[in-house]
Amino acid sequence: MYLQKQLKNKFLVNAVADYKITAWHHIVFWAIYFTFNFLRWGSYYNDYLYSFKSNLLGFPIHITLTYFTIYYLIPKFIFKRKFFTFIIILVSSIFLMVYIKYLLTYYLISHNVWPEGPATYSLTLNFTIVMMLGELYVISFVTSIKLTMDWLRETGRVAKLEKEQLETELRFLRAQISPHFFFNTLNNIYSLSLEKSDKTPETIIKLSDLMRYVLYETKDKDQSLSKEIVFIQNYLDLEKIRYTQNLQLDFEVIGNPKGKKIAPMLLVQFIENAFKHGANQNIGKVRISIQIKIEDTFLHFRVSNTKPKNPALPIKKKTGGIGLSNVEKRLKLRYGDDEYQLGIHEELDEYIVNLKLKLR
Repeated sequence: MYLQKQLKNKFLVNAVADYKITAWHHIVFWAIYFTFNFLRWGSYYNDYLYSFKSNLLGFPIHITLTYFTIYYLIPKFIFKRKFFTFIIILVSSIFLMVYIKYLLTYYLISHNVWPEGPATYSLTLNFTIVMMLGELYVISFVTSIKLTMDWLRETGRVAKLEKEQLETELRFLRAQISPHFFFNTLNNIYSLSLEKSDKTPETIIKLSDLMRYVLYETKDKDQSLSKEIVFIQNYLDLEKIRYTQNLQLDFEVIGNPKGKKIAPMLLVQFIENAFKHGANQNIGKVRISIQIKIEDTFLHFRVSNTKPKNPALPIKKKTGGIGLSNVEKRLKLRYGDDEYQLGIHEELDEYIVNLKLKLR
């Protein structure tokens, strides 16, 4: 759909966005990491007791450095673009913790503080560099996990806000349709009443049926295509009452609409536009042709109206028109780029709208 197509991994983003990390997650992570290191170095040393003691002493240092970095240094310096200060404090902190680890290992476990390297009983430069790189590896590994989780959570939060904003805009656009549609229909009834037409009561009844549909059956994002076609037929009946002999109207439905869904009151806006620029602007005969064709999961919609050959007298321009701009916005918001194709063009004697739409 419109918003989710902007996210390559919607499920992961949404899952992480609503996922809360508790203290138990931290405990489990470090427990697994400790076990992996204990078994790895125990196998390497062929001395699991030494590995256990060494990791038991080293992991509080890993944890302290890691949380100090991700919860203090990064927010305080990286986010404020104080990169040099961040590097100085981080390197100094790692060196201090390596020195503490050296002393604790030397006095509590073994004088050989670097069994995997050259036997050493002092804090050499080579030992210091290797140990600092090891600590930096742990910090980088955990920090990458933290930053990835934060990024996914923020992306999910932004996506949720965008979705809510787009849905609000969709509701606003749909809310515009009802008063706009009824405004035009009431104008038709007004014209008939001025003529003291006998068709005025019938028109009011038709309008009542249309109002009932618009007010009570178009609240969902998708509507039954069958009901939408009935609505269009009622709307056309209403227009035929007004135009009588001057209108040649062809309406054809091909295929089975049963079980298919469509955004409500989407097609009728194109039909309204055909009457607006066809029948309303022509004092002679006018032809409007409408075809709805259902093929598998796609709807092919075509509406055409003849150009006015004998234009009516110019009428003062009215404000508040919505027309095609509304329906085009709704299409962009409600359907993905690969779910619809809209073409609007004119030929020598007619205007034509072609819409290919993926049905729900």
